[in-house]
Amino acid sequence: MTVTVKETTENNELRFFTTGDGIQIAYQFDGEVDAPVLMLANSIGTTYHMWDGQIAELTKHFRVLRYDFRGHGSSDVPSGAYSIDRMGRDVIELLDSLQIDRVHFLGLSLGGAVAQWLAIHNPERIDKLILSNSSSYLGPADQWDYMINSVLNAEDLSWLADMFIGNWFPKHMLEKESGIISSFRNMVLNTDPTGFAGTFAAIRDLDLRRTAALITSPTLVIAGEHDTVTLPSHGELIAATVPNAKFVLLPSVHLSNVELSDDFLKIVIEFLQSK
Repeated sequence: MTVTVKETTENNELRFFTTGDGIQIAYQFDGEVDAPVLMLANSIGTTYHMWDGQIAELTKHFRVLRYDFRGHGSSDVPSGAYSIDRMGRDVIELLDSLQIDRVHFLGLSLGGAVAQWLAIHNPERIDKLILSNSSSYLGPADQWDYMINSVLNAEDLSWLADMFIGNWFPKHMLEKESGIISSFRNMVLNTDPTGFAGTFAAIRDLDLRRTAALITSPTLVIAGEHDTVTLPSHGELIAATVPNAKFVLLPSVHLSNVELSDDFLKIVIEFLQSK
């Protein structure tokens, strides 16, 4: 595996590494080099910029590593079905290439599913684990097959952007579309349909309901009281399955990190810095 710099962002350098199956994954560091590493993983249909509003506070305490899933943002878009297994191995191969042994890991939504896989299959690489607005199972499969066919046959993805934005944010944020809402809409619209289809397949085949019991990392589960994507009951199930997990319910919809950024950050930082 190789690490090469292809372009520069306004802050730190956006870099790329090549996975074992030949896919280039984009990633970026923020924060002091000698700080503990906190890795962030995103929701489907977003890029690592999903965390832009939290970086200033997180980098006071951590060296933050963000990346784009395969099929998303600046990463390559392979065709065919993806899997949580392959998406998890993308993370392990990235950490190997950077010679990072262990990280704190925070995943939201799909990022939380990848985080669960990592903590189950590579516990030696995960220090503290945060699973936000996530699930260990999002069946039945038929709905995801329908979504795969829909995105691959659509003339544009405006309908998908409308659906996602409506599911991600509360009404008061949607009544007057702000720059934040527009940026998330653009993330969805700029995601390749092939990337959506591959990722929908990974969600379709996801089922970690039993194996989540194997997680040994100190774990915080955050759920949104008004989340209609990953229901509060999904977070409750994870917290009940993972030994000694801590559960927090926020009065949010799906993207808790954006809607309630200050509360979210306070909970996350306190957990990561606790003994």
